[in-house]
Amino acid sequence: MDKIIIYHNPRCSKSRATLALLEENDINPEIIYYLENPPRPHELTALLKKLDMSLNEILRKSEAEYEDLGLGDSNLSEEIVLDLVCKHPILIQRPIVVRGERAVLGRPPENIFKLTEKQANE
Repeated sequence: MDKIIIYHNPRCSKSRATLALLEENDINPEIIYYLENPPRPHELTALLKKLDMSLNEILRKSEAEYEDLGLGDSNLSEEIVLDLVCKHPILIQRPIVVRGERAVLGRPPENIFKLTEKQANE
């Protein structure tokens, strides 16, 4: 089985619940505290590909930074938004769980089963 990685924010209830669900299923993921170690633009681009989502789909639009940085402006290029999101990782939906070339948002936490052997064999 490929290593499981969780981009985790311990202050987020969904992130804590997702990590707990992984551990309850005997999965000890590599934990990346992404607020302290934000992804670089190329890393976030790779995560988006694994998630099969757009940058806009993983933005936390309710965060003050979203408004403060003017990220609702449709004239901003994807490159500029990507750079800003990497500098302000609080804007990234969490948690993101990765296994190999696939990833899911842990919203709801049960989404992790899309990545596990248990689900794949059922």
